Amino acid sequence: MNAPLPTDQPHNKRDYSMFDADLSGNVLNLYLLKRLLQWLKPYRRALAVSTILVLTASTLQVLLPIIISIVAIDHIIRGESDGDSPDFGLIGVNESLADFFSIPPLMTACLLYAGIQLLWAFTGHAHRMALIGAVINGLRDLRLDLFSHLETRPASFYDRVAVGRIMTRVTNDIEALYELLRGLGTLIGEFVPFFVALGVMLAIDVELTLMLLLALPILATVTYYFRRKTRFLFRQVRQTVSAMNQNLQENLAGLQVVQISDREDFNLARYTEENATNKSYEQRLARVETLYGAFNDSLAQVAIGVILYYGASQVLQVTMSIGEVVLFTQFVSMLFHPIVVLGEQTNILFRAMASGERIFQALDWDEKIYDPEEPAQLPKRLDGRVEFRNVHFAYDADVPVLQDVSFSINAGEKLAIVGPTGSGKSTIIRLLGRFYDFPDDQIFLDGVDLNQIHTGDLRKRVGVVLQDFHIFSGTIYDNIALGNSTIDLAKAKQAAQAVNAHEFIEELPEGYDTPLSERGQNLSQGQRQLLAFARVLAADPEILVLDEATASIDTETELLIQDALKKLTRNRTSIIIAHRLQTIQEADRVMVLDHGQVAEIGPHTELLAQGGLYATLHSLQFQSDVEETAQS
Repeated sequence: MNAPLPTDQPHNKRDYSMFDADLSGNVLNLYLLKRLLQWLKPYRRALAVSTILVLTASTLQVLLPIIISIVAIDHIIRGESDGDSPDFGLIGVNESLADFFSIPPLMTACLLYAGIQLLWAFTGHAHRMALIGAVINGLRDLRLDLFSHLETRPASFYDRVAVGRIMTRVTNDIEALYELLRGLGTLIGEFVPFFVALGVMLAIDVELTLMLLLALPILATVTYYFRRKTRFLFRQVRQTVSAMNQNLQENLAGLQVVQISDREDFNLARYTEENATNKSYEQRLARVETLYGAFNDSLAQVAIGVILYYGASQVLQVTMSIGEVVLFTQFVSMLFHPIVVLGEQTNILFRAMASGERIFQALDWDEKIYDPEEPAQLPKRLDGRVEFRNVHFAYDADVPVLQDVSFSINAGEKLAIVGPTGSGKSTIIRLLGRFYDFPDDQIFLDGVDLNQIHTGDLRKRVGVVLQDFHIFSGTIYDNIALGNSTIDLAKAKQAAQAVNAHEFIEELPEGYDTPLSERGQNLSQGQRQLLAFARVLAADPEILVLDEATASIDTETELLIQDALKKLTRNRTSIIIAHRLQTIQEADRVMVLDHGQVAEIGPHTELLAQGGLYATLHSLQFQSDVEETAQS
């Protein structure tokens, strides 16, 4: 069997700083694009349909100006039937329809224009829906894969990586990829008309077309510098808005302190300063965008002026028709607009590169809790014997937390753990729950090395109630069952009754179907504690690990909790980080930790008689409990 790496081995020397790096995405990473397309493969048929539709729509978009200029103006109105302008057979189609329906050719041209316009709108809409559907489905799958991957990362990963950074990858970065993929599909629809229109224009007049093409490098250069400038300004706007939101949230969250401290004017001055900074960048961005818009409009008008000037001379020389001149003016936007859209998509592409890199950083992070290839098969019901043998553990290699810790707990025994802050109490709970890796042959459950037990199987046998009891969105019943199909409503009620939670649950508006607010704020601290006990009892584990948190709870609720504790620990091996004197007194033994080592272990009365560290802690930490007991 391959033992997991000790905590001072290279897997703990990973570069977690990459999750805090502010990636710019300045490089076009084709590998990332290729990898991203893997999530679109299941929807390649929809993408193929989308491509066919966008090609159709783009072709129809080019035909619309041809109907106006070549068919209507030149052929029908001016009667120039011997022109060599490419009409894509629309003149013949129009004549055939006019003859078939016996209506004037001009009316036929209008109806043909309306029909193609409707068909163009339909194919364009169908293309967008097919494209967006495939992109949304692909990114949904990517988000699910990312979520599933992050759920299996160990506690050591989240000890070093901010949750906010991870959430950004699942939300904002996925959204950036959506904008990229949708934009790439749109870009196809822009450049197909560009090349078709360019081919038609070259067929009509090469010289005029080349004159118009001279404007494209100018437009491309200006667009490049504009996007480069706005990229910086957009980043500054986002940062200043984020700073203002943070300032606002901080002040509203601490409003009582603000008012008590008479800080209103001071806070307003700080917010005003940040608001002024945001205003400055917003104004600069507005000026740049306005200038760029004016430049584009002016360049288009200059191009139309060139067409009219050059085209008029060519019409007089009978080398161009009026319809062809009109066609050139309508094709100008098809030449210029793709350059503008390409500039927009370039910015989106660079942002998406950074987002893609962040997403795949998380997906490729292979740190995980060790699980054996052939795990030990546990019996249906364990006795519950726990043994720690010379356990050494450190979250960071140079800062040991547990040093040569050895102790054993018999089946059904209740062990209370006490000790100063930082002595390693919570670490023992985390190791028993296999939230961290440790070497083989150190921790045993019924004589079986914990590293030979699959973590999923182990955690079904070890029930943990942490000091910070987490409430999930959902109902009371949902928070007891936790999605376990074997815990039905009757079993949940039975567990709640056993730990004295049933009474307060029944008093809620909808009983067990009462939805809980964020972090269970519509329950008191004592009610949340009782709900935690019901959750563990319903799962019925053989080992109970409890970080008993009963501070700031009224006496009546504490009595309910103490009674629930007795029922919860009955016939179970229990490890309790004790905060209350009564819990310690009722434990079979007390273990005292000091600087990561077992200082003392034994019954409560014996440890007091020894006059050692436990006696000192008892006189200090539990003095108030002793006084309360004496008064009662």
